[in-house]
Amino acid sequence: MPKFRKKPVVIEAMVWDGNDHRGMYEFLGGDDKDFMSPSGENFYIDHSKVAGGLMLKTLEGEHKASIGDYVIKGISGEYYPCKPDIFSKTYDNVE
Repeated sequence: MPKFRKKPVVIEAMVWDGNDHRGMYEFLGGDDKDFMSPSGENFYIDHSKVAGGLMLKTLEGEHKASIGDYVIKGISGEYYPCKPDIFSKTYDNVE
């Protein structure tokens, strides 16, 4: 069976703690510095779907970002959630 290795790539990511709304808003591309809207090109807030309310619009459709999940900005500018255990197995801190 052929085997492949994932190419090394540096990504940007942020942990969704349910509290840093401004930081996550700006990370997800929110461009209004004076007012945060409950939705944007890459996300929307819906507390009825998930604790913390963060829903990500991904290339594969909508995904819930639970409190404690990492939100990753991919190499094409897309955003998606990642569970902390998977994140720690996949990524190393470069700073």
